[in-house]
Amino acid sequence: MDQYAPHLSANFEGYYSKFDFPSGAKLALIICTVPAAKRRPHMVSFTYAPHDMSKVYQKELFVDSLQFLPASTGDGFQLKVPDSTTEYNLENEHFSFHATTTSRVPWSQHSETPEALLVHLPLPLHWHVQSLGGGCNFTMDIPSHSNLPAADRSGAATVHQEKNWANSFPSAHMWLQARDGERGFCCAGGQILGMEAYLLGYRNKQYEIDFRPPFAVRALGLAPFMSVAHSWADRTFELSVQSFRRKIVVKASAPKGTFFSLSSPFPDGHRENFLSESFQATLNVKVYESGWLSEWRLVHEDTFEEASLEFGGDYYPPAGTDQKLH
Repeated sequence: MDQYAPHLSANFEGYYSKFDFPSGAKLALIICTVPAAKRRPHMVSFTYAPHDMSKVYQKELFVDSLQFLPASTGDGFQLKVPDSTTEYNLENEHFSFHATTTSRVPWSQHSETPEALLVHLPLPLHWHVQSLGGGCNFTMDIPSHSNLPAADRSGAATVHQEKNWANSFPSAHMWLQARDGERGFCCAGGQILGMEAYLLGYRNKQYEIDFRPPFAVRALGLAPFMSVAHSWADRTFELSVQSFRRKIVVKASAPKGTFFSLSSPFPDGHRENFLSESFQATLNVKVYESGWLSEWRLVHEDTFEEASLEFGGDYYPPAGTDQKLH
């Protein structure tokens, strides 16, 4: 099936879209449902961050009902399948946002999803990236945000689209994303089934590199192909994954004071302040290659500014508290 289409049998399903506007501002739009939850089962999360992070606007709405509607309707969140066009149509007293995608950048030439064949396994959590940075036309209004730039009220933007579905979020996770023209990096991972596992992809004109388990995994304290370190205190993340002939080393950090909190889905409903995300990260990627018996040789290095960096669950110590916006 189309992995971006609704998985109606899932215990929870969440769509994440990140829009990059001409002014340099960004919008994180999350639409998520936990159908069986008795408290806060459905969420629409809207976070607008200006380029200088001077006045972040956020509204998380916990609504009574949420439906994935046919594209011919005029309400709610619209998803067109199979032509890969997504339409967003949200209107309320707090904000209005309308957008239609005009192009799509799929995960890779070889796989429609980061999981590849893993998508067919009964994992407790699945992650799909629909578009790494396609185009869209949009209109947006935030009545209480009087200094919203004209460039962010209507025009063309780029959008990164992904979704999760299954039982609930992992107990701890990291997420990174960056896009600049044809260059891009995307990574998600954390604690799952007693292991720490990651899915990642790096793209530019020369390289299309993917890593997933069994290489990007640590189990029983052993990780022969991967090393990982995450520090909320320092707002840093480091990951090294290798196969027999290629290795990628990723380092990301974001300034304190640039993070905003987000709610997360659980079987009992959405819990506030379980994730923290920044759009001001610096992300460095190094690619190494080797022969069967030779030393690793650095063949490419890339750096992204204004990347996204997210700490979640146990990797985010303030999770579930009133300590927000650090």
